[in-house]
Amino acid sequence: MDIVPLMESIGESPTAALFGLATGIVFGIAAQKSRFCLRAATVEFARRTMSSSVAIWLLTFSTALVWVQGAAMLGLLRTEDARMMAVTGSWSGAIIGGLMFGVGMVLARGCSGRLLVLASTGNLRSVMSGMVMAVAAQMSLHGLLADARNWLASLWMTTGGTNVNLLTLIGLPEWFGFAMGLAIAVLALILARRSNLGYKRLIFGSGVGFAVALGWVLTFQLSQAAFDPVSVTSATFTGPSANTLMFFLIPDPVLEFDIGLIPGVVIGAFAASYFSGEFKFQGYEGEAVMRRSMTGAVLMGFGGMLAGGCAIGAGVTGGSIFVATAWLALLCMWIGAIITDYLVDQPKGGGVTQPAE
Repeated sequence: MDIVPLMESIGESPTAALFGLATGIVFGIAAQKSRFCLRAATVEFARRTMSSSVAIWLLTFSTALVWVQGAAMLGLLRTEDARMMAVTGSWSGAIIGGLMFGVGMVLARGCSGRLLVLASTGNLRSVMSGMVMAVAAQMSLHGLLADARNWLASLWMTTGGTNVNLLTLIGLPEWFGFAMGLAIAVLALILARRSNLGYKRLIFGSGVGFAVALGWVLTFQLSQAAFDPVSVTSATFTGPSANTLMFFLIPDPVLEFDIGLIPGVVIGAFAASYFSGEFKFQGYEGEAVMRRSMTGAVLMGFGGMLAGGCAIGAGVTGGSIFVATAWLALLCMWIGAIITDYLVDQPKGGGVTQPAE
């Protein structure tokens, strides 16, 4: 992949932003058309229905594993160079932040990525929740909540100045990740058949996982060709949402992958909904729903920054390169969401298992 002519034409930072834009557009289209939603998957699991949302989530996760691990085997990506792997990880952050994020996404009726997609289709509730989440994330990164986040993250850290590769920790060969992805894909297709999912939704569900792989490969290739250091990263939404918000608020902002990612998702999801006739404005159903959504958004903003990523960032992007703390955060997100659904929504007979709308 020769990206040097593009870099020489528009510069390294604009190239990174362009790669983020491309990744975001693919993600936005695929997530909207597939109705990808971790919150809906966890609710189905909690209620032991195991239907379409679980199938789509498993297909997305498996596709990301296959594409990312396959790219690594072909030399298109070095997972040890990824930003998530190259920095010290936090076990305590993954546990506490993951639980908080899981609680938050059930209360807000969608994870950070799903809220961004819904906001792009005219859902004003998701617009407001997404803004609150971005502000909470920024406060957790550099504001009033930063000290609390740092303290919680420092309770239990990985050693050696880097994160932990789960495959290496367990002693499994490199090809195991690719094989695991294929096995999960088979399980996803079995569930999809039971749920009578159409092939189009399955294709778009796998497209979400492909977008994660696309981001990894593009940023790695850029890091190899660029003169200045470039973070090897991919789709995640808690931190980038905060960074994108600040991009429009501070003087002399810097273009990077994250800054292109968020607008890309908006463009992709909007186009997918508009041209299919699904775009429509929606608001809050009442004051209680608004309070619940705001609370969930704050929990996701802080929890996502503490956990090192959101349901996509840690759950799929970090999971696809086997970052150990990302897998732990993903597990805790499931646990937090399942407990919250059991305690809050199931007694009321509410909280539909379909993706948030």
